Amino acid sequence: MNGDSHRGVRDLLGAYALDMLGPDQRAAVSAHLDGCAECRAELDFVAPAAELLPLADPDRLSELPAPPPELGERIVAGVRAEHVPHARGRRARRLLAACAVTLLVGVGAGVVAGHAFFAPEPVPLEGVATTVHEAGVDAEAELIPHTWGVEIRLTGTGFEEGRTYRATLLDATGGEHPAGEFVGVGADPMVCNLNSALLREDAVGFEITDEGGDPVVSSSF
Repeated sequence: MNGDSHRGVRDLLGAYALDMLGPDQRAAVSAHLDGCAECRAELDFVAPAAELLPLADPDRLSELPAPPPELGERIVAGVRAEHVPHARGRRARRLLAACAVTLLVGVGAGVVAGHAFFAPEPVPLEGVATTVHEAGVDAEAELIPHTWGVEIRLTGTGFEEGRTYRATLLDATGGEHPAGEFVGVGADPMVCNLNSALLREDAVGFEITDEGGDPVVSSSF
């Protein structure tokens, strides 16, 4: 089966997990899954979210919960931040499929066990000081410590439009840990979420560099 066929099946995995496909589409996806271990693994990745739907009680839902307003922007930024070329397409599809299923679960779940909304807990934000090394650039940053690593929430203006910038987290030994890339948008405000597997207790700073490797923004914490 060619790559286009694989992509077509992966685009349907969210609906397949939610049993929202017609008979012909479901049969085609099932037949593909029987012979494709990679697509079965991606289905295993998104299926747990669909299993939460039985917890929903629509009759007790007084108002529809809305997804966080910044969710779409974070999804796009996360996909753009992927910096490993061969993994980018597969990770983006998995991220978007999982987010699509999660949004459906969140809207369908509503109130669970009383009147408590089925919503994610607020993430902890740690403000850090930034130093700008390039005229015209203005940037601020916050850290989000995760169990799997550190997320940098970078906001700013003045990053040259169309130019690629690279984020790197630094540890106490001087080691460098890639945290993704982004493309500048000029004078428009930008919010970019950059991720690294370096744990918060090991991170001592980060650096944003341009295509030539020169520092544009740095931070120590």
